[in-house]
Amino acid sequence: MEKRLTLKVQVRQNTGRKPAARIRSEAKIPAVVYGHKETPVAVSLDKHDFTEAVHHGHRLLDVQIKSKKEKVIIKDLQYDHLGKEIIHVDLMRVSATERVKVEVPIELKGTAKGTQEGAIVEEHLDRLEVECMVTGIPERFVVRVTELGLGDSIHAADIELPEGVKLITAPDALVAACHIVAAAKSAEEAEEEQPATPEVIGEAEGKEAETEEESQ
Repeated sequence: MEKRLTLKVQVRQNTGRKPAARIRSEAKIPAVVYGHKETPVAVSLDKHDFTEAVHHGHRLLDVQIKSKKEKVIIKDLQYDHLGKEIIHVDLMRVSATERVKVEVPIELKGTAKGTQEGAIVEEHLDRLEVECMVTGIPERFVVRVTELGLGDSIHAADIELPEGVKLITAPDALVAACHIVAAAKSAEEAEEEQPATPEVIGEAEGKEAETEEESQ
């Protein structure tokens, strides 16, 4: 279940691109805390501490804003254009007694038996959206693919959920499939399969006639 971590944050007085860029240059991440019909608060997070929290699966956090401690969940992360560095965070206030909708990572484990026939396991979905108590957010869903044979697949509805966790992702959403990789076609083969474009005689003659009239 969800781990608990307390992070100290600093209130930001200035918002906008330039102040945010300055914060990032100081090894911090701009963020906003909102929800529960309270005024949103612009804050900054320690980049190292927050990144470590994300990498270790934390989504439910206690944040210390001045003298007040608030319970929040990580609602949204924005990354840079390379998809590596977190550049902004949305933190939503929650209470210990409410249910929330969150995305939980899927971790495929094991070697599918279909690989013995030359197949591969292709992952189509790396997380599930679920609804659960804020204090019972699963860290991840571990899916064993050992019995996955050639042509077999796993859908969202096939993943066993803990008690009290409700699936929000479409039940028929494809999570993983075991199949043979089609051999890449050569340029010559692709050209041979390409249907010839039929010549439109009437259209060609019409254009020639228009050209002759224009030249007269």
